[in-house]
Formats: sequence, C-alpha cells, structure tokens
Amino acid sequence: MTFVARSDNPFFHPFLHPFLFLYEVFQWLADKIFSPTPPGPSTRLGRPKVAVIGAGITGVTAAAHCIGHGFDVVIFEGGDKNSLGGIWSKVNNTSGLQIHSLMYRFHPSVKWDRGYPDRQQIISQVKQVWERYGLDTRTKFNTKVDKVYQDEKGRWIINNPSNGTFGGVIAAVGTCGDPMMPHMEGLDKFKKPIYHSSQLTGVDATNKRMIVIGGGASAVEALEYAAQEGASKIYILSRSDKWIIPRNWFIDVLLSLNIWGQETTLSVIPETLLKKFFYRDLQDLVPTEKGIFMDTPMVNSDVLDKLRSGKAEWIRCDIENFTETGVLVNKRDKGVPIGGPGRHMNIEGDLVVMATGYKRPSLDFLPSDSFNEPYGPPNWYLQTFPPQHPSISAINCTYLSAIGTVGNWHIGIYTRLLLMFLVDPLTRPSPFWMERWIDMTKLLKATSPTGAFDFFTYLELIWWFVFCVLVNPFRWKWAFFVFFGLGFALPKQVVSAEDRIRNGVGRAKSGDAGGRDIGRSF
Repeated sequence: MTFVARSDNPFFHPFLHPFLFLYEVFQWLADKIFSPTPPGPSTRLGRPKVAVIGAGITGVTAAAHCIGHGFDVVIFEGGDKNSLGGIWSKVNNTSGLQIHSLMYRFHPSVKWDRGYPDRQQIISQVKQVWERYGLDTRTKFNTKVDKVYQDEKGRWIINNPSNGTFGGVIAAVGTCGDPMMPHMEGLDKFKKPIYHSSQLTGVDATNKRMIVIGGGASAVEALEYAAQEGASKIYILSRSDKWIIPRNWFIDVLLSLNIWGQETTLSVIPETLLKKFFYRDLQDLVPTEKGIFMDTPMVNSDVLDKLRSGKAEWIRCDIENFTETGVLVNKRDKGVPIGGPGRHMNIEGDLVVMATGYKRPSLDFLPSDSFNEPYGPPNWYLQTFPPQHPSISAINCTYLSAIGTVGNWHIGIYTRLLLMFLVDPLTRPSPFWMERWIDMTKLLKATSPTGAFDFFTYLELIWWFVFCVLVNPFRWKWAFFVFFGLGFALPKQVVSAEDRIRNGVGRAKSGDAGGRDIGRSF
C-alpha cells in the first residue's frame, strides 16, 4: 500500500479508495480517542516527575504519555538534537519500514500517509509528537547518563543532583547504538571503498558490484539501496540463514498471534506454508537449525525476487580474508555449520558494505542490584521492571528477539503500568512476587529452544499485561487506564480513599517520594 495524502483534503475519496479512506479514518479516530490531551503552557503538572533516558521513538512516546496524564518529565539524550528519533536518525535517507505502518503506530496521534513510510516521514512524526506535548522544552541534549541512583530520601538522581529529583525512571536507550564495524582479518588489503550499511546515503553504486557482509536486516537495507541505485550485482555474504517473511501485514499479524511465544509442534504449519508459497524454488535458504519462533525474522518480499532475477546472490559462507579487489570466502552447503568444510571462492567487488548491525546500548547506568543473577535483563518483571525497583521501567531495550509490532499499545501500557505503580502503593509488586512471575514464565516456557525471555510474540506480551492486571484486585480499577489510557481520575480518587485505611503500606515513613520504589503488593 503506497499513498500520499493531499493538503486540500485530509481523507481519500471513500468510493475511489475505500481501504485507504478507512485507514485514514482509523488513524483520525485513534488520535481523537486514545491520544492523551497535551497540557496547556500554564498547566501545573503536580504528579510524580519521571526521568526518560533516550530521545528515540520509545523515549518520546513514553514521555508524551507521561505528560498527557499529568506527570512531568525530563528527557536525557546523549546526542545532539539531530539524534531525535533514535536509530531512525542514523540510517540512510532511503531506509523505510519493512512492516506495514499499521503495525508501527508508536503513538495514537501518528498519521501515516503511506503504507511503508520512509525515514524522513518517521522522523517527522516523532518530531510532531515531541513538539505537541511540549517535550522540546523538557529535553536535555548532549547529556549522557552515566549513573542513576537514589538520594537519602529514595528519590532518583540522574548523574548528579543538579538535574533534579524524580519519582520514576524510564530507560529507553533501545537496542541499536553506534554502528558496529568489527575487525576482520585482511580488511585493510581491500583497496576500494568500505561503508557501514547505515552510511550509504550519497554513495554511488550505479553499475557497480556491491559485496554485503552480513545477512540480517542491515543486509536487506543495503540490498534495497543497491538495487535502487542500479548496482550491477549484489553479493550477500551471510554466515547463517535467517527466516524471511512476506511484507504483508495480515501474515505478520498471524505470526504474532502465537500465544506460547516459542517454537512448538504447531510451528511446522506456518513454516511449511512459507516454504511452499513464499520461498518456493529458494527453499535452500530456509534455516535448518532454528524455527521461525526462535529469532526475529526479516520482513521483506523483494529479497527473494531479486535473488531469482540474478541481480543478487546469497552466499552462505565464512569470511576467510580480503584481497585488493574482493573477499575470499569458504562457501558452505545447507546444513553445514559455521566453520565447517566448504569450497573456497574469491568474490570480486567494487565496494564492500558492512551490514554488521549496531552496538547494543548499555544499561550499566541503572543501580547495580538491577543485575542480580538470575534476575538480570532480559529476565525482569514483564521484561522491563528490575525486581528490586518497581519505579524503573526499561522499555524496548531489554528484548533480544520477537515477532510483533512496534505499536503505541505496548509502549503506552508499559508507561502506564509504571505510572500506576508510582501513585498506587497497593498495585506495586514486591521483589519477591516480581521474581515469582519471572520463575513462572520460565516454567511455562521450559520446553522453549531459547531462553524464556530470549524470544516472544506480541500475543504473549499481551498475555503478560492481562495477567499482571488480573492477578492483583487492586489493579482492576486501573484496567481501562493501563490498556487504553482512559479514566485516570476515577482510580486516583479510589487511591485517595484507600490512603485513609492503608496504614502506610507502600509509603516511606516520611511520606516522601522514596516510597514509590517500595513494593509490598503482589
């Protein structure tokens, strides 16, 4: 689906473009119903203040939810203003969504004008949310967070007291930091240009042979750039095979509905269908050592077509060395493990692209007891809350692999769960019960070929949220707020009434903000 909205009419004609019209109506309704109301310039935000670390999509979205529900925030971003948007501020101008924009609605107010937006529109939407909720005046750029700790009253300090005190912390540093350029033997021998896959904007690839080292999402990005620029041949040198699924929102949603969040005997059904109807004559590329529910698949419908056309070639191999004009590889047959026997080949090329991904940002700035084994990330409560600290949520930066969406729903839910914990002591879980939930999840996924939290699906994530709310009756009054962002006032009034009979449960003795990190419920 590719379409561009017109400035003279915000909606497509309902008869000429019925599906596009319905999509735009859906976006309009989502904004009107679920977007928190931005506070006015003179509005006093009196609820606990929240520190948000990172100004990427997750950080901006979480901060907007906080502001919209009356919680003041400060965003700390290590880069300059050009870093707004996180990973999308670092990729090529030609980069765009691999999943449909219906599955990438990171905030209810987002309005896409095409099915697969490019980098420019994504950054534009992030900036609109950032400005709409007054986050432009609440963001500290060029402020790298090195330490998060508590003062004598239990309030959170970011780096040093000059940055203020906070009742809660949202870590939103993501999973992609600086480009990763690993050292490879003999790389300096190659006399032609070498680029990282995120640094291709402006690179001339016309009628050139491009060698792409790597077989993940970054390789697909490089492949699409090379094809768009008219490269004569594209070689993808991959150490292992990775599942590729169609760029089809319906199929992607179906795969995310595996509530077990792991490879099961039923996984053979979608895997067989993909082999027969999607891979077809290229089933040699289907991974043999792992199923589709063991690692994040690549989402692209064009890769296989480019391989069939001969414009691109996928080579399963180990990198042996480099020459002045190419790369020496050990090409392996399907099923032969990395480092196994194969046939040596010399791949000649005019430029090398390192599709080697990005360094994972560190969470070392969080308190050291957040990493106590065996409850270190990603083995946290709901995967984001360290068991020792219910007032900290590390959203979208602890997961390893998944099949799902990048929707506003889970970012909003995680944020609102944190806000609920901050204002309602009877909903705030104790370390003991947070650890028991982690143990329960590990038990339920004991047969998984991966770790319990190493892979999940979106339906499994929803199950986590539902269980979290249902298991504690004191959270029931917050259900509409947690899941939809509606009805904050009523549960807050109930909490005020409960204060009179709670006898201080969950509060610090002094009544200060420190009690918000003390969980005594379940």
